[in-house]
Amino acid sequence: MSEYRAERLAVLIKEELGAILQKDLKDPRIGFASITNVRVSRDISHAKIYVSVFGDKQQQAATMEGLESAKGFIRTELGKRIRLRYTPEINFIFDNSLEEGAKVLSLLNEIQKEGGEDRL
Repeated sequence: MSEYRAERLAVLIKEELGAILQKDLKDPRIGFASITNVRVSRDISHAKIYVSVFGDKQQQAATMEGLESAKGFIRTELGKRIRLRYTPEINFIFDNSLEEGAKVLSLLNEIQKEGGEDRL
């Protein structure tokens, strides 16, 4: 399979999975989660789905457990919506890049405030 097809499929999976998380999943364990990235293998047999979860460690763990338990439902829904002959196996991977980015921004803001006070 071409890499271009895998990339297009990754974009479709990301869009449809966002809609599934918003509207179709009713699991109370799943909190505020966003799909940050999707990577599909060249042969389109596997998809790694990177998930960022807002909340503390306990909420993050509960959300990841909820997603793992809903994996079959999510894969079935993706198969219906994207209409592939074979729906790729999906693996959810916790992504803390948004949390790390927020920490860096807050540190930069603190440095900027400290530097601004010295100039006054």
